[in-house]
Amino acid sequence: MRVHDACCDDAAGSAPAAASATVFHASPPHGVWNGRRVLLACIVFACIALSLVVLAGHALAPAAVATDFSAKNLAPSAAHPFGTDWMGRDMLARTLAGLSTSIVIGLLSAAVSSVLAFALAALAAFGGRRADAAVSWLIDLTMGVPHIVLLVLISYALGRGELGVCVGVAVTHWPSLTRVLRAEILQLREQPYLACSRALGVRGVRLVATHALPYVLPQYLVGLVLLFPHAILHEASITFLGFGLSPETPAIGVILSEAMGYLTAGSWWLAVFPGAALLAVVLLFDRVGSALRRLVSTEGVQA
Repeated sequence: MRVHDACCDDAAGSAPAAASATVFHASPPHGVWNGRRVLLACIVFACIALSLVVLAGHALAPAAVATDFSAKNLAPSAAHPFGTDWMGRDMLARTLAGLSTSIVIGLLSAAVSSVLAFALAALAAFGGRRADAAVSWLIDLTMGVPHIVLLVLISYALGRGELGVCVGVAVTHWPSLTRVLRAEILQLREQPYLACSRALGVRGVRLVATHALPYVLPQYLVGLVLLFPHAILHEASITFLGFGLSPETPAIGVILSEAMGYLTAGSWWLAVFPGAALLAVVLLFDRVGSALRRLVSTEGVQA
């Protein structure tokens, strides 16, 4: 009887421990909509939404510049959901066209900036002490100057316009990603299989392409996606200040800059809707980057 009671007591005592272990070490859900599938669905949805914005902006580009002085300064209505401006231009068409321009410029600038970041990180990791010191000095120099000031200087020096904005954004947004990729490649350099590859004669670009690029690809993709919001916001910022895209271009920065003179007259929709749309696109890009970062992390892979 005593042995039976002791066994019962041990079983009863172990039940809470088992329950607590189950609670604190719960396995990820294994249904149709587990964590990994939800993240993938969010990424696909965000990419589809951004693609639709770009396509709609290109399709509505003629309507974005069409004037109708008989319908100027109209408040939001069924015919014009975002209202019209002082020239009778439909603000919904102008907002979508501006977002399309910002997204395309942001994608191009972020892609160039990320390639530059990977190239400099690989040079710093495999180029020796002098190359590493030079890249580190260049990173500190670029990060020591405020982004907006450097953007304005580069864009103005290149004659503003789309080329100046793209080059300015691409040249100023690589340092943070370069630091991350450099640290990852330095860890890779200490791996035994990399020493074996070097002993077999693998050198230079081939070593970077076959070992470094696959090793840092998850961090590279996450950094690339997270560069988009910064690129879009900085493009809109310098355009708003008059150092970016030309005033004839239906860009968000141009729309917001022109709207400043009409807010006191009660035309609030000229700035509220374009600004909210820009914020929504930036948050959507940020969500995609956060979901992708969780997807490639250790916890995300095991989910």
